[in-house]
Amino acid sequence: MDFDLHVIENGIPLLMKGLITTIWVCGASLGIGTVLGSVACLSKLYGNRQQRLLANAYVNLFRTVPELVVIFWVYSCLPLFLNVRLSAPICGLVAMSLYAGAYLAEIFRAGILAVPRGQTEAGLALGIPTLHIWTAIIIPPALRRMAPALMGFLTELIKVSALLSTIAVGDLFYEASLIAAETFRYVEMISVVAVIYFIMIFPLSMIARYKERRLRAEIGH
Repeated sequence: MDFDLHVIENGIPLLMKGLITTIWVCGASLGIGTVLGSVACLSKLYGNRQQRLLANAYVNLFRTVPELVVIFWVYSCLPLFLNVRLSAPICGLVAMSLYAGAYLAEIFRAGILAVPRGQTEAGLALGIPTLHIWTAIIIPPALRRMAPALMGFLTELIKVSALLSTIAVGDLFYEASLIAAETFRYVEMISVVAVIYFIMIFPLSMIARYKERRLRAEIGH
């Protein structure tokens, strides 16, 4: 079997278009998910009983239901409940954001709980404003402890984004599938997509491992 590089060369414009869509969806869902995750995290840690129940229900639901099911539910069912028409990219963004928020909520919660409570209590005893306690005492060490998990989750988010091709979102995998269907060169297109995903994800995985080793060393000391 021959490997036709010309198919890849001719498909570069569409692949780059799909790559931009993948990066955009991941970046936007990460931003929205950060907001959702922060609200859910604070609700679980400091909210009243009802807020904790709602936050727990949200986190448990989207951490247990398969991502593909969430994507298809948002695409097929959510427009019916809202009585509006939503495009595939918007549905994909909503599904990815809900998924991201649930996982980020637990990452944020673990990072905050890892900060020694004595530091916060000392700040309160000294009369330091609550906002300053969060920005100077809680968030910096929490971010250091969260860094490996955050990088690891970003790699998972990129991989999950390939599922958006199932609802015709023009991401990297979807564009490659179109080219493969038109040219019947599936080996070339699927292979080049695998390489592109590897180039995106592998460095992030290495950074996550590096951050994890540094964190273990700090804790060990």
